[in-house]
Order: sequence, then C-alpha cells, then structure tokens
Amino acid sequence: MPASWVDMKVGRDTMEGYLTQPEAAGRHPAVVVIQEIWGVNSHIQSVTDRLPSQGYVGLAPAMFHREGRMTLGLHEEMQTALARLGKCTDANIVADVRAAVEYLKAQPFVRPDRIGIVGFCFGGRVSYLAACNVADLKASVVFYGGRILQPLGGSGPSPLEQTAKITSPVLGLFGEEDQNPTPADVAKIEAELKKHGKAHEFHMYPGCGHGFHCDGRASYRAEAARDAWAKTMAWFNKHLKE
Repeated sequence: MPASWVDMKVGRDTMEGYLTQPEAAGRHPAVVVIQEIWGVNSHIQSVTDRLPSQGYVGLAPAMFHREGRMTLGLHEEMQTALARLGKCTDANIVADVRAAVEYLKAQPFVRPDRIGIVGFCFGGRVSYLAACNVADLKASVVFYGGRILQPLGGSGPSPLEQTAKITSPVLGLFGEEDQNPTPADVAKIEAELKKHGKAHEFHMYPGCGHGFHCDGRASYRAEAARDAWAKTMAWFNKHLKE
C-alpha cells in the first residue's frame, strides 16, 4: 500500500502521522516510529517505509505538531530544534504516543494486541518513557535515547525514575562515543532495569557516537546501523509476532 499522511486527535489538537502498511490483507502487528528532533523527515519516513516488507504497519507521529503542521528542521538547525525540544513536556509526549497507539488499535488492518515502538535520539527517550506509561505497547526499542535521566517540561520524575512501571521488554542500542547518553548514563539505565527485574537487552557499538543510524548525518556508521536494525527487527519479531 502507498504511504499516506493521517490525522490523529490529541485532546483538542490534531497530530499528523506518516502511515505505511503491508500489501497483504488481514491484520498485522504495528510499530510506532518516533522522530529525532528534526521531525518526521525523510530519514524517519524511510525507516517507517521499511516496516511493511517485514509484515508490519508503521506509524510515525509528528511529535512537534504543537509547533505547527509538518514542522521539520535541517540537521544544521540545532538551536532551533533544541528550542522546540525545550517546549516539550513529558505529559504531552505520553499523550501523543497514546493517541498514536489508539489510532493503530482502531484500524482494521492492525493487530491491536501487537504494537511496539522504536525511537531515535529524542525518540529513543520517548520510547523509554512510553514503555513506562503506555501499557498497550508490547515491545520497545531505544536508539541512543538522550536525557532519559532528566524530566522534560517540569520537575516531575524522569523516565529513569519511572522504570519500575515498565510493562514491555526494552532493547537499547547505543554508541560507545556518545555524549548523550554517555556510556556511564547507559550503565545507570541498565542498572535500574536490572534492579526492577525488567526484561531488556542492551548493545554498545564501538566507534559510534550519537545518531549512528541516520544515513543523512555525518555520524552515520553503516555497519553498526545495519546490525542495530537487524537486532530491532529480531526484537519485534520475537515480541510482536510470536
């Protein structure tokens, strides 16, 4: 099926999303794909485009929809992107993910009991936070999620401090040379998961920094990106198809 843009309601707001689905009839497991801080750009769309060939519906919600429809940014526009990030709150993030999940559950081509989430950078943090707060998610994948140790938009608990609430197995994929999260940050996150007995699997890639999966950035590392994506699909196949 051709990709399409769809609208979802989040309270009084409307959030757009990039939707892909398999050609085959019937119900399929689905994956919510969460953007980096540059929006649902060509890279995030290309990731979502990969899912139908693997038997999944893909949906990339526009997490910056409160800034205006189709809010995008160039990789060089770091300060603008960080300003948008600064306006995010964890409460709104959870509301957006829940809206995306509810949209998927309502579609006749989706298995409502087999929905996962994957996110990159800012989206990796969203995936971790969603694993703590959205019980309908059955598998979560975190690509180098920064700021998991801090809350956004207030003084509430950080995603790390909500680890005890996680209800889905978490796959974490990180770069050894990343500064956000640092290897020390990753160790703290994994220690918290172990402390609470949460199913997880973490992988650290030598020679990789932040954003190693994005082929539109200088940080791209092709071999690590291929391996991390293979691990991602194996994770979803295990928890959303078996």
